[in-house]
Amino acid sequence: MGLSTQEQILIEQRLTNEAKSVGVAFLLWLFTWFVSGHRFYLARPGTAILQVLSYFIVIGFVWVLIDAFLIPGMVAKQRDEMRKRLTLNALASQPSQ
Repeated sequence: MGLSTQEQILIEQRLTNEAKSVGVAFLLWLFTWFVSGHRFYLARPGTAILQVLSYFIVIGFVWVLIDAFLIPGMVAKQRDEMRKRLTLNALASQPSQ
């Protein structure tokens, strides 16, 4: 059995309240690019550290520019993962019929 409309609304409401913001990610990208603040914010510490280390060679600066196009996709992926987790939790907590 699927989720009720009320449960779906609650999941979307939690997503709205708890999910990362594209705007904040872009502000971090703009102002903290040299420490990859946007990647840390989007829970990607491995690639953030790799990006900071790569600044010592030219590729890091190119990577930071490419991130301007990748940020919306990273936020959308995180929202989808959160939606899936919340949906599974809601389904698991439903009484069996």
